[in-house]
Amino acid sequence: MVSRVPVASRFSSPDPLFGEVAPEIIEDTLIHLAMENEQHLSMLPDPAGCFREARTVEFIFLLSEKWHLDQSARYQAVELLERFMIKQVEQICTSPRQNVTGGEQGRSQNSLQEQIHDTFVLRLVSCIQLASKLSLHYNAVNTDTALKFLQSLKYSYTKQELLESELAVLETLQFQINVLTPLAYIELLLEVLGHNGCLLPAKPLHQMCVQLLDFFYLKRDTIYDTLLNIAIENLTPSELQM
Repeated sequence: MVSRVPVASRFSSPDPLFGEVAPEIIEDTLIHLAMENEQHLSMLPDPAGCFREARTVEFIFLLSEKWHLDQSARYQAVELLERFMIKQVEQICTSPRQNVTGGEQGRSQNSLQEQIHDTFVLRLVSCIQLASKLSLHYNAVNTDTALKFLQSLKYSYTKQELLESELAVLETLQFQINVLTPLAYIELLLEVLGHNGCLLPAKPLHQMCVQLLDFFYLKRDTIYDTLLNIAIENLTPSELQM
């Protein structure tokens, strides 16, 4: 009698598999990612990177780990939060100024800044929630889980406010939240290595790449500053060089 292997076991392996995709698909994907990355760089706003402080990234990583999210979700959450915060800053800078005195304009901008500051943790949690729903896994962060965490930090938000926060992020980003993260590029390059007959085992290689990516996210400013100093051979770069 032939033993039957449960269907789930064939599709739920935690180990990454590389070298299984057809060469034509790899080539098309490489071209698509290159074009998308070029377009993204051409539209990069000036404040890009300002909302990737190590403390913020670490907060997102630790909270994602607490909620058992995969790597792609935590990177996606970092990207979502920065894109959302940049849009918020742009809204402050472009707020209507017609028929408004200098004092009133200043108070209006201060009010917007205070609102952004007061709701930062709420928006951060909402970005993690949205990222968890994009990862196509059953462990998406639901409203009860997010609310319980916020309450543990002494915030008194309601379920309705949490839902409205998610909607605010979605509307601000015009519902364009499924953006590529560096992990997608890394995994595609690993796929190329697998296709080319790389003898290194996929799982530890993938784990090492994820650890390096974590390190880069957490030490981004230090890495960029070091590379800049090396490139210009000067420890005190000018404002133009920065």
